Amino acid sequence: MVYLWLTLASIFGWFVSTLAGGGSSFLLMPIVGIFLGAVAIPPIITTGAILGNAERAFAYREKINWTVIAWELPGAIVGACLGAFMLTQIPVRWLSFLVGLFLVISGINLIIKNQKQSFLVREWYFLPAGFIYSFLSGIIGSMGPLLAPFYLNYGLEKEELLGTQAFNRVVVHIIKLIAYAIFGTLTLPYFRYGILIGIAAFPGNWLGHLVLEQISPQLFRRLVIAFVLFSGVFILWEQRSLLIL
Repeated sequence: MVYLWLTLASIFGWFVSTLAGGGSSFLLMPIVGIFLGAVAIPPIITTGAILGNAERAFAYREKINWTVIAWELPGAIVGACLGAFMLTQIPVRWLSFLVGLFLVISGINLIIKNQKQSFLVREWYFLPAGFIYSFLSGIIGSMGPLLAPFYLNYGLEKEELLGTQAFNRVVVHIIKLIAYAIFGTLTLPYFRYGILIGIAAFPGNWLGHLVLEQISPQLFRRLVIAFVLFSGVFILWEQRSLLIL
């Protein structure tokens, strides 16, 4: 049953993430946590994300924005190493809460402004943004659509956003996986589960691509914003006990 649920969740998660500009790992995290425990989330999600994002990056290889990649990767690589090291060193609940708060504020801002750009994003912003994303991703396992507001406000749309994001995440997740192995948080069973969800990502990506071709850039943007808001609210709800005195 574990294999079946992980397979179905991966297909659905990667399908949705194609239309929502990312977030497949975010959708998979609760399923992995329920069946295998919270400690299994980072190594399993990371392993699966390498395969799923590699397939997506290859599919949209002609749309990748290499300027964004050049700025984002250096910070992302350093952040991934540091985050993986810190996985067992610090509590992550307040980090999750702050991420959720950022996503909600960003989503509301995008809706209120209702224009191409709700806040200015210059190319160099992706250096610190890549570091923060990868650092938190290394600790928690995935940050879902944390960078989506930056991609949208920079001007990336549809396949360009998906391809650029996927290529960056392949590199980041490979670094994380190596770090998890070095620090002892990656085991053979976790690796096998990760390979399973990674293979299941292929049909999810394919189905998502078929639908993506039929929707407009405007609708794609709305779907991304909706998912950003949903992700933020969900994270805040999960960490609601932090606000209860």
